[in-house]
Amino acid sequence: MAVVHGLAMDIERKDDSFFIELKATGTLTHADYEKIVPILDEALAEVEKPIVDAYFDGTEFEGWELQAAWDDLRLGLKHGKKFHRIAIYGNQHWQEIMAKVGGWFVAGEVRYFDDPLDALAWLRGGV
Repeated sequence: MAVVHGLAMDIERKDDSFFIELKATGTLTHADYEKIVPILDEALAEVEKPIVDAYFDGTEFEGWELQAAWDDLRLGLKHGKKFHRIAIYGNQHWQEIMAKVGGWFVAGEVRYFDDPLDALAWLRGGV
């Protein structure tokens, strides 16, 4: 997994399905999104109707700079219909609220977990 500023991302593809793993560290910046968004755009552009499951590890995530928060919203609006499930693993109450708000911008389900194994089990179709 390559680290780009405070954001690491790994994308796996099988047919039209994608599994994206993200880990945020510290405060995300506009520069983080300038690196990650083109990679995500390119991967999803290869498939007409991609189905995306995502695992977000926010245990070291502190938040966004203002421009980065705007970048995150634009990313959700651009690709939100492609997401099937997003599991947010965190350790802060505000991250649980973020998961609920994030659900407004994606077509699929967004859930918060305080255990990484529960999050991954849910993404794999359990619970």
